[in-house]
Amino acid sequence: MIGNFEVKMSAPDFWDDSDKAQSVIAELNVVKGSVDQYTKLQQDYDDAVMMVELADEEGDEDLAAEIGRSVTAIVSKVAEFELQLLLNQPYDKMDAILELHPGAGGTESQDWGQMLLRMYTRWSEKRGFKVEVLDYLPGDEAGIKSVTLSIKGHNAYGYLKAEKGVHRLVRISPFDSSGRRHTSFVSCDVVPEIDDTIELDIRTEDLKIDTYRASGAGGQHINTTDSAVRITHLPTGVVVTCQNERSQIKNRERAMKMLRSKLYERKIEEQKQQLDEIRGDQSDISWGSQIRSYVFHPYSMVKDHRTSVETGNTGAVMDGDLDAFIDGYLRSQIKVETD
Repeated sequence: MIGNFEVKMSAPDFWDDSDKAQSVIAELNVVKGSVDQYTKLQQDYDDAVMMVELADEEGDEDLAAEIGRSVTAIVSKVAEFELQLLLNQPYDKMDAILELHPGAGGTESQDWGQMLLRMYTRWSEKRGFKVEVLDYLPGDEAGIKSVTLSIKGHNAYGYLKAEKGVHRLVRISPFDSSGRRHTSFVSCDVVPEIDDTIELDIRTEDLKIDTYRASGAGGQHINTTDSAVRITHLPTGVVVTCQNERSQIKNRERAMKMLRSKLYERKIEEQKQQLDEIRGDQSDISWGSQIRSYVFHPYSMVKDHRTSVETGNTGAVMDGDLDAFIDGYLRSQIKVETD
């Protein structure tokens, strides 16, 4: 029990619920994909061994170079496969809800929020994940005031939980005619989009539901009716909004699903804090802390402060090349859990 809602785990009834049946089929497909991936890696390894033996017999230097490239590719694929197997926490496999909120700084921070929106969209597309904008509030002059994304794909939350925290940008401002250097901050929040196997008893009297007219960037998705929905859970103060659907009913359904996800994540966080108190955990990393710096001036560097993973290729990072940072963080957390 937390506040005025209670977590319940329901036993799945696959014969009576086609959605749950489809979920099981999807899970089986994922397992089959993992087996197929392992089989392919084993075949690649066997092929590489055969090539090594052949090159040794014939003394072929060109073949040796090709073997080197093959081995490098295999090592990379094995590392990725290993990480997929290690993402075995209860929520890792779920879809993710990602929110971006620019900090103080007006247009500067709002533009940084737009840049991060593009970065996460590009990363998701490269992974083959589906991205849906649930709520979008444009900035006054440029960028965004806030945005909420639904990112769907196997292990979407497992990967993106590494991005939760504050992202800092240092650059010469394109909005400053004096060409001065500015520092901007945007917070990134990520929660799993929980499915129907986890039930939350949320009382109607604990909800404050507001409707308003939907809006979007460049005048898109503008309605003539109050179809957008904002739901506030009064006991906890959790607020969710959704405006991407055409009808108020569908926006309300999506908003309720987002609320359930946030309340469930809140429950998990409280349990984690209780365990940390029991263990005497003094970790410096908190959900609101600065996790990564993106420096465009006076030099180019992106550095993760939790793992010290860094790169000078800022263009690639802003194009969605985040795997090194995500991999480094997740592996560091796995090591902490096993120590």
